[in-house]
Amino acid sequence: MPTIDDVLAKIDANQDRALDRLFALLAIPSVSTDPAHAKDCLRAADWLVKELQALGFDAGLRDTDGKPMVIGHAKATRRDAPHVLFYGHYDVQPPEPLELWQKPPFEPRLAETPTGPRIVARGACDDKGQLMTFLEACRAFRETGGLPCDISVLFEGEEEIGSPSLPAFMAKNGRELKADVMLVCDTGMWDRATPAITTMLRGLVFEEVILRGANRDLHSGLYGGAAINPIRVLSRVLSELHDENGAVTLPGFYDGVEELPEEIAAQWRELDFNEEKFLDEVGLSVPAGEKGRSVLEMIWSRPTCEINGIVGGYIGAGSKTVLPAQASAKVSFRLVGRQSPEKISQSFRNFVKARLPADVKAEYISHASSPAIAVSTKSEALRRARRALEGEWGKPPALIGSGGSIPIVGAFKRELNMDALLVGFALPDDAAHSPNEKYELSSFRKGARSWARILTAIAS
Repeated sequence: MPTIDDVLAKIDANQDRALDRLFALLAIPSVSTDPAHAKDCLRAADWLVKELQALGFDAGLRDTDGKPMVIGHAKATRRDAPHVLFYGHYDVQPPEPLELWQKPPFEPRLAETPTGPRIVARGACDDKGQLMTFLEACRAFRETGGLPCDISVLFEGEEEIGSPSLPAFMAKNGRELKADVMLVCDTGMWDRATPAITTMLRGLVFEEVILRGANRDLHSGLYGGAAINPIRVLSRVLSELHDENGAVTLPGFYDGVEELPEEIAAQWRELDFNEEKFLDEVGLSVPAGEKGRSVLEMIWSRPTCEINGIVGGYIGAGSKTVLPAQASAKVSFRLVGRQSPEKISQSFRNFVKARLPADVKAEYISHASSPAIAVSTKSEALRRARRALEGEWGKPPALIGSGGSIPIVGAFKRELNMDALLVGFALPDDAAHSPNEKYELSSFRKGARSWARILTAIAS
């Protein structure tokens, strides 16, 4: 068996070629939400299969009703090694608005900054750069003697659209992926010098509502005042989703929401977090969530309702005096505790229905649904990962929450009773989902080194 020093030295020696491999993956515009990029998603999946096969994995694609899953299995050098499942996703968010990118989003580059070099491209931190940290750790083990654990990998192509193909895939293939622990690299660090393990993830409900009025767009001079305007109706409905204190007004919305345990609250209070700086970095100054809650509570442990997009009427250049036939909005809910995605979805639809005037009908489209999850802070895998991360970064990792959602983590817990270890190396300023997304070169290098240490700790 190689020593950990051998493996770490190999990771460092492989850095230039590792960056070339990452750039090749980043150059593929695997945008899952856009049908125009369906072939690009397949190309990214094929690329990963070839990489896994080159690393000695028995790897291939598994078809779904949507984008394919990438599955791979490899054995450790010893027969009694623990079995881990590593999860990542190869799909990315749309790059728009393109005009805000300094360079084309799918032409990855290394940018020099006062704090060090950074990788800039769509998907750099979410999630291709993170995914590749694990593969580069596996490569170093292979090149120095062999893997310390039995490893299965699952790379998904629909995480950014709520994993709609996941339930059917789990029903058919879940048992094949059963392992001792699931490793997820789709989270972040506390700051650029402090690693983190995420112990809480919010759930997600994503609803689209379409309101329809007249059977065609109408001349506002001929019909204005007499004909109902779906935009006006939609605006009123959306404005009533929150009260004056920032609380969500859906009936039953807070069912299953519990107060943060004092042990966790105390840990968060000890974190070096500046609320004013957090908002100032994105050009804001005043927290907009529930009054009386800290910003960390708002983004980690409290549920939310956000309007993500509104469409209606004429939005081209110049003016067009028209009463639109329809208007639509996309609304997402982040869930915590024991909130039921199904109940939240139904409550939202009932809320809209109760506010519809005569001649307006509603259509609903569900885009995502997953409950919140919490990871035990007492698990043996977490204890070993904390020790391993401290060995790489020189300080113990922070135990943090996350406002984001990773549906597959909850699915594996529900279906296979598998606990997850969520370790990522993204930074708060990496601009995930935004123009000029980046990933620090130090995150890429030390991320691979961290996974090498974690795998060694789990195997021991």
